[in-house]
Amino acid sequence: MGLPSVGRRRAPGLRREEVAQLAGVGVTWYTWLEQGRPINVSAQVIGAVARALRLDDDEIAHLFTLAGLPAPTVVSEDEVIAASLSAILDGLDPLPAYAVSARYDLLAWNRSCATLMGDFARLPPHRRNMLWLLFAERSLRERVGGYDTETGTQCVARFRRNFAAHVGDPAWRALVDELDERSEEFRRLWDRHDVAANSSKIKDFRHPLVGRLRLASTTLWLADQPGARLVVYNPVDSRGRDLLERLTRRTGEPPQPSARTFAPPG
Repeated sequence: MGLPSVGRRRAPGLRREEVAQLAGVGVTWYTWLEQGRPINVSAQVIGAVARALRLDDDEIAHLFTLAGLPAPTVVSEDEVIAASLSAILDGLDPLPAYAVSARYDLLAWNRSCATLMGDFARLPPHRRNMLWLLFAERSLRERVGGYDTETGTQCVARFRRNFAAHVGDPAWRALVDELDERSEEFRRLWDRHDVAANSSKIKDFRHPLVGRLRLASTTLWLADQPGARLVVYNPVDSRGRDLLERLTRRTGEPPQPSARTFAPPG
């Protein structure tokens, strides 16, 4: 917390005086707040206490409830990303494109991507995850041709590389535990402890309307959102572009872009 060491503590955690210091309030006033005295407390001060205690969104909402104040509206990081990428993704049509977090949660996608890879908006928000769709539900394998052990190995190795920076995050741990339970293949690959960086590559897609599509993936990192990236699929030849345009015309109006319609899991 950046506080000076005072030696051994009788109990774990911050002292009352330290919380007051970190929150920028007086010790007496903070003591009265802990004791539940009828003092005037503002949302700004309660917010400062919440930051000092490093509370998460649910804990902040609970603290505001205890203080008799309306909880602040929390805009998740994923919602911010989805809103800012909406126009970019729409402008990339007919090139399939999507935004994905470091945890492989799908944040947003355009209509061409939904047409090619499936309508992710039909999935519950907590299941809009590329690893889940690849290893647990396995629905992505129906569209991605040429899936083999090497493909799965690389996916898990890239995810483990990202996981290293989120070891203590319960959401990341929960995803690993669920995949471990549902997929023997994921469990085996996870236990290998391989790591790998993201890289561009050419992928084969199979679509029931136009057949085989050969597309090259390009990854664009989002500098203001660590780990999040934009993935765009480009045809490797003129035939591929013609097939993508034909596919977009034949499928008609797709569901509304998810970038405007959902808040992905945190």
